[in-house]
Amino acid sequence: MARRGVSTAAVAALALGAAMLQGAPVFAAENSAAATAAATRPAFRMPFVCGQSWRGSNWNGHSPAHSIDWNHYDAAGNPDDRGRRVLASAQGTVLSSYYDTTTGYGNTIVVGHGNGWRTRYAHLKTRDVAKGATVSRGQRIGTVGATSAIYTLSPHLHYEQIHDGSVVVAVVQGVTWNDFLARYQTSTNGC
Repeated sequence: MARRGVSTAAVAALALGAAMLQGAPVFAAENSAAATAAATRPAFRMPFVCGQSWRGSNWNGHSPAHSIDWNHYDAAGNPDDRGRRVLASAQGTVLSSYYDTTTGYGNTIVVGHGNGWRTRYAHLKTRDVAKGATVSRGQRIGTVGATSAIYTLSPHLHYEQIHDGSVVVAVVQGVTWNDFLARYQTSTNGC
């Protein structure tokens, strides 16, 4: 009987050890994927003119998660975003430039930056680049608007950083935009 108990304990220990070993490569692979994504992330700048201060909001329930809504205010605290220039936050190729009628994005531009990285700019008043265009960081790609085929919006820029098809927590000028934040940031794009 004692022998059987030792044997059962030994088998359980071996099973636990094997499970831990099997989990180790998965954990290492997840860490490796995250490290690769971080290493290949472009040095994204704010999509606005150098020196402008914008309020970014990544609010609870925002769709998709991790996206940022940017607003600009005049000296009196009044919103004055509409028509302000939107710049490419990193160099790349315009993957799409279109008016979206199904998701609520309205005038939308998506720029590919390589290594699975993209940025999306939505609700634009104007789109100044076409699919296939090569853009440099700081190049004007459109202007802020409130376009949407589904929603009635106040002017703002909806901004996403996308890696391998998923919207991820944005890093803008070295600042990580974790979820549920609202704060001001000043653009260094083109400075």
